[in-house]
Amino acid sequence: MKERTRVLMFSHINVGTKNLTQAGKFYDAFLAPLAITRFWTDPAGRVIGWRREVGGSRFFVALPFNGEPASPGNGSMSAFEAPSREVVDLAYQAALANGGTDEGAPGLRPHYGPDYYGAYMRDPDGNKLHVVHRGP
Repeated sequence: MKERTRVLMFSHINVGTKNLTQAGKFYDAFLAPLAITRFWTDPAGRVIGWRREVGGSRFFVALPFNGEPASPGNGSMSAFEAPSREVVDLAYQAALANGGTDEGAPGLRPHYGPDYYGAYMRDPDGNKLHVVHRGP
């Protein structure tokens, strides 16, 4: 029988920015409590990437390659899984302390499930973010 290999649901997610330096600072702080770290900065100064583990899914922030201004997608959201409710709180606090804005304070969201605990925010460019922990 052939051994199955692990296949990720997503290779990567990319969001646009108008200011890569500001976005890098924001995401370094926001993603740190989630154990997601910067692994790459484009030598040309156009893209920064983060990941939790080698070979895992990746998250990128980039200056748009078409040269047009970055804009958040209407109805788009990037959601990050947290290992605990406390980490949801820490990521939310880090986002707000680094130029993010509140879109929904940390708390239970029973309409998604009995132990669904999450927070919503926007990065300095207006991209919508979500941090969630499913469990007690």
